[in-house]
Amino acid sequence: MIANNDRHYSRLSAVKQVSAVFALGCALAACGKKEDAAPAAPEQAAPNAAAPAASANNAVSAKVSALSVEQLREAARKAYAENRLYAPVEDNAVEYYLALREKAPADAVASSALTDLLPMTVIATEQSIGREDFSEAQRLSALIERADPQHPALARLKASIGAAQQAVTKRAEQEKLTAEEQARKQAELEKQRLAQQQQQQQQAAQQLATQQAAERQAATQRAAEQRAAEQRAAEQRAAAPAVAPERPAPAPAAPSAPAAAPSELRAVSTPAPRYPPDALRAGTSGEVQVEFTVGTDGSVTAARVVRANPPRVFDREAVNAVRKWRFQPVAAPVTTRRTIGFNPGG
Repeated sequence: MIANNDRHYSRLSAVKQVSAVFALGCALAACGKKEDAAPAAPEQAAPNAAAPAASANNAVSAKVSALSVEQLREAARKAYAENRLYAPVEDNAVEYYLALREKAPADAVASSALTDLLPMTVIATEQSIGREDFSEAQRLSALIERADPQHPALARLKASIGAAQQAVTKRAEQEKLTAEEQARKQAELEKQRLAQQQQQQQQAAQQLATQQAAERQAATQRAAEQRAAEQRAAEQRAAAPAVAPERPAPAPAAPSAPAAAPSELRAVSTPAPRYPPDALRAGTSGEVQVEFTVGTDGSVTAARVVRANPPRVFDREAVNAVRKWRFQPVAAPVTTRRTIGFNPGG
């Protein structure tokens, strides 16, 4: 129990430092506006006038007042710890501490807690006025008045409640709409909402259709490129043996270097060409047919472009790559052609 009270006093002390600054500001504001502020007339109409007006006398409910001192002390401590400072009704720290102070006037914890809680209750009252929740504003101001009838912000809060109620009543009279006008207005709003939703859905459907069409086109293009690559590979396999000229097989040049027949070029190293950066950024694909001659040592001695699509885009890189190719030694120079494909997608 002593540990709980120590923690409670520590928390109240921390809150009290903030509350002191706020209370000073409220006092200065109240002094500046005291002469201009007029107390709210009790007969002013309010949007929730059907409910009984809250007052200092009934600020604490009978349910809370019926609790014992120990029950109030425990309920107040728990509500404070759980941040139920001034709400909900009949289960908040302010009501419990008010009832506890009245039953045990010498209880220092109750008096100190109320001093710390009042600035926050003032803020909550102003917020309730701002959102035109006048019942809650009156309940909170009644709690403040019950705790401190001379609180510097009390007159200002009551005047603000009355002025706000009058403003709401006046606005309601000025903007009063008949049931038929209200129905027409609601129907127009519904029509606008449906039109907006329909437009948004149409735009979404168009975007989806465009995306699906682009995906189908990309898939078709990839399939076409795949077929073209397969066809080129088949043509290369079919054309490679037939390109080399038929010559009588000469005697071996040297017994230490095994030679391949002219029609049987065997690649040792065929590094891929570099992809031109501009073509890669643009996503350009194509192919180049290169005619080249393989010397007896297996190196490429000459290379030229026979056909290129698109022209002059991949020519240089294709020729540079072919010149670096190496084959197994052959008995005599062999001239052949190869088609090199360029595809940004790999």
